Amino acid sequence: MVLERAEAEKIVKENVNGQFLFNHMLATEAIMRGCAKFLGEDEDKWALCGLLHDIDFEKTKDDPIKHGVLGVEILKEKDVPEEILTAILAHNYMNPDAPARTTKMDHMLVAADAMTGLVVACAMVKEKKIENVSEKTIKKAFKKKGFAAGSKREMIMECETAGIPYEKLVEISLEAMKGISEELGL
Repeated sequence: MVLERAEAEKIVKENVNGQFLFNHMLATEAIMRGCAKFLGEDEDKWALCGLLHDIDFEKTKDDPIKHGVLGVEILKEKDVPEEILTAILAHNYMNPDAPARTTKMDHMLVAADAMTGLVVACAMVKEKKIENVSEKTIKKAFKKKGFAAGSKREMIMECETAGIPYEKLVEISLEAMKGISEELGL
């Protein structure tokens, strides 16, 4: 039996205190679901990966190499598919021992993770409303090196390795995040 969405959210809330981080995880979940749908993959599994990916972030922020490693320890007894655990480990580019990203899910988690920051940053300069953000806004912001610098462009571009053109990822991401704008407070 695979971990149910409600139980996954409960586990996240037990491990994540910050609302900003929780919202980031919700946004990543939504983008991952949209990407899975586009690619014909298991939407629930991909969404679960997005929701859980930063479960240990607050606990590992002072030791970023452990990010993902602790997350997997928290999740391995929770009926989380191995494919998700591997993607969580592989998404930490700072850990030299992280497994290589080899699956579509691995690459899309990295891309979705980085894309959320870019979309949120665009919303912040558009009256803090995601409804004011267009695909053109995101594409223009992507080209500005200093804008949302934490959203690593090379990570976003891993979408293409997974089979989603960048232009399509922008569309999917914006639609996904607009779909949960109330939850995100945007």
